[in-house]
Amino acid sequence: MTQSTARPKTWKNLGVRAISAIVFALICFLPLYFGGVLWTVLVIILGGWLSWEWVKMTDVNPSPFAHAIIMIAVFFVIGYTYLGQYSFVFPVIFTAALLAFLERQRREGEARWAAFGVFYIALPCAAILALRGGDAGLYDHGFKLMTYLILVVIGADVGAYFGGSYFQGPKLAPKLSPKKTWSGFGFGVLSGSILGALFGLFLKMGPLQAGLIAVPIVIISVFGDLLESMIKRRMDVKDTGDILPGHGGLLDRLDSLILVVLATMLVSHIYPIWDLV
Repeated sequence: MTQSTARPKTWKNLGVRAISAIVFALICFLPLYFGGVLWTVLVIILGGWLSWEWVKMTDVNPSPFAHAIIMIAVFFVIGYTYLGQYSFVFPVIFTAALLAFLERQRREGEARWAAFGVFYIALPCAAILALRGGDAGLYDHGFKLMTYLILVVIGADVGAYFGGSYFQGPKLAPKLSPKKTWSGFGFGVLSGSILGALFGLFLKMGPLQAGLIAVPIVIISVFGDLLESMIKRRMDVKDTGDILPGHGGLLDRLDSLILVVLATMLVSHIYPIWDLV
C-alpha cells in the first residue's frame, strides 16, 4: 500500500472515538432539549467533573480543600444563574478564586492556576446555562442557539480531525499543539460552516448568514483548544482524564466549547443574538 493511500495512524482509534462521542451526545440530548432543571443538573455534573480534572491537572498533590473550593463555587454559580440572580455570580467567583489562590499558595504551589481555574470552569457553566434558558422544545430560542453552537464546534472538530490527519502539512501552532495543522484548521472552518449553514435552515438567519457566522465561532473554538493545549504542555499532561475513550478527559472534549459560550454570552450583551434564532 502506498503512502498516499495508507490510513493515517490517528484514525486507528476512530471507532472508539465515535462510540464514546455518540454515547456522550445521547446523554446530553434530553437535558438540552428540555432545558430547565434537567439541563441545570447536567451542567452541575459536568461542571463538577471539569473542576475535578482541572485540579488534578494543575496540582501535583491536591488537598481535599483544593477540590472543594472550585466545586462549591461552580455549584453556587450554577444555582444563582438558574435562579436568575446574576449579581451573585461574580462575587462568588472572585471569592472562590481568592480562596483557591491562598490555599494553593499555602502549599507553595503555582497559585495563579488555582485561581484561574475557578474562572475557567465556573464562568462557562454560567454562560451555557444562561444561553440555553429554561423552556423546552425544538423551536425554543435557547435550544436552537445552543444546538447551533454545539453543531458548529462539532463540525469544526470533525473536519479538523479528518482533514488534518489526512493532508497534514504545516503546523498551526507547533509549540502549543504539535498535531494541529493549517490543513486541519481549513477543513475545520469549512465543515463547521457547512454544518452551521445546514442548521441555519431552521433558524431565522437562514443558511448563508448561519454559515458566515459559523466562521468566527470556529476560530474561537480553535483558540479554546489551543489554550487548553498550552496549559497541558505547561503542566506536562497529555490528557486531562480518561472518562471519554479515544478523547481523553471532559476538558479535552469541551475545551473548544468553553471559549465559544463565553464569547457568545459576551456578544449577546452587545448584539441581540436571540433575534437571530
